[in-house]
Amino acid sequence: MAHLIYTANSSLDGYIEDREGKFDWTAPDEEYFRFISNLVREASTYLYGRRMYETMMVWETDPNLAAESPLRRDFAEIWQAANKIVYSKTLERVSTRKTQLERSFDPEAIRQLKEAVEQDVLIGGAELAAHAFRSGLIDECHLFLLPIIVGGGKPSLPNNIRLDLDLLEKRRFDSGVVFLRYRTRQGKAT
Repeated sequence: MAHLIYTANSSLDGYIEDREGKFDWTAPDEEYFRFISNLVREASTYLYGRRMYETMMVWETDPNLAAESPLRRDFAEIWQAANKIVYSKTLERVSTRKTQLERSFDPEAIRQLKEAVEQDVLIGGAELAAHAFRSGLIDECHLFLLPIIVGGGKPSLPNNIRLDLDLLEKRRFDSGVVFLRYRTRQGKAT
């Protein structure tokens, strides 16, 4: 059975975007980017909300990104090879291959997906992940804490839930970014 893994870049004060909706401060250096590429390489499916999908789809729709370096080409190939499910009530159609559009988040469908695939499933986007946290579906959190305080914005983790976690791994990058890998203690969040 596959694990559902929430992956997020977060400011030290817990935001994935600042108050203006910007996240340009999350751009990874080469060491950090290589680590992310190797981490996501093991997943078969990515679950995205509309905004996260629109941010990530450039790895297929903009060939200039892959042409910038072998590392970026590798990430583009990894991203394109994965199946993607986009959850949106407003997106009219998807623009990338191996991508399906769903209008609503169905916890039972995610449970079935986890049972059906062998490789892990990644979920990106704080709002979509909040539904999965509240449904008790998240098995692991992969959090990248960046050395910046942005003072507000979109929280990286959902409010109004309590969920105990076990630290499985930590890593510090030369840039000051810290990777934290947690396993959730199973059971529905309260």
